[in-house]
Amino acid sequence: MLDAAERLFLESGCDAVSVRAINAAAGMNPAAVHYHFGSREQLIEALLETRLAALWERSLGELSQPPAQVAELVEAMVAPLTGLAKHRLGRLHLHLLARVVLGDHRPEWTSRWFGLAPWAGLLRAACPDLTVREAKQRWVLAVQLILQAFGAPQSVRPPGAGPSAAAVRRLCAFVAAGLAAPTGRAR
Repeated sequence: MLDAAERLFLESGCDAVSVRAINAAAGMNPAAVHYHFGSREQLIEALLETRLAALWERSLGELSQPPAQVAELVEAMVAPLTGLAKHRLGRLHLHLLARVVLGDHRPEWTSRWFGLAPWAGLLRAACPDLTVREAKQRWVLAVQLILQAFGAPQSVRPPGAGPSAAAVRRLCAFVAAGLAAPTGRAR
């Protein structure tokens, strides 16, 4: 079903694809998406986790020992997205990820790297003055900004276009500065 949904999203755009069309393309009965995933949104979340979780597992696996610098954490977040932005399917995934994360719905991710806790822990190791709450809040803002840059709908960008290398460098520098900014608390 995930393959069928992905193929239809690529062909017609996410908004134009119905649950009925996904079920039909997958050769399933009309209720299959709801039975297996609960909703269309949860199917999209499962698709994203299936396709993207390994990206951050690979890049973050090396960063926990010794504590990584903030710029390395940002690079670990952004580098996989830069690779995805080079391909049509990757841009679809980025757009879907931006829709899910920036939307009102709060997904229940099962992959560890889709949650804030591991990222906040790595940030706190690099910036020990941050509380857990501050580290999570900073990552929320950072991810929102990153997804704004990478998650534009495919129809908005020309084929093969993602953010330029210079734009990615500026984005990374800006995000790293925000993540590492002083807390404002007296010491």
